[in-house]
Amino acid sequence: MATNRENDAIGFPPLTWEAEELETRPMPLHEFPRQVGIDQAMAIVAQHHERIAKSIGIFWGTRDCVEYIQKLVMSGGDGLGRARIGFKPEVVSALLSLISLHQVDPSTAS
Repeated sequence: MATNRENDAIGFPPLTWEAEELETRPMPLHEFPRQVGIDQAMAIVAQHHERIAKSIGIFWGTRDCVEYIQKLVMSGGDGLGRARIGFKPEVVSALLSLISLHQVDPSTAS
């Protein structure tokens, strides 16, 4: 394994953070708040499929939301007879992220 001196010679940044650098280091994606991930994924879906993003927004927080997204990804249609050829990889990734980020709002659960 390369030491920090070897990394400096190669031009790579160090793999560890000094105590004074911790407050200004870039935040890893897994440390962002949950809402940031939701907003980013929804923006990707809306950019490519505005109607689907609006539908997810309506279902968000309900038990039906994950089922709706899963049907979109697995069947290629929206359950309303509108079939599609498929989604771009970034949209599929965003939809799968939304599934993992979704939590049912207890006030809407029955």
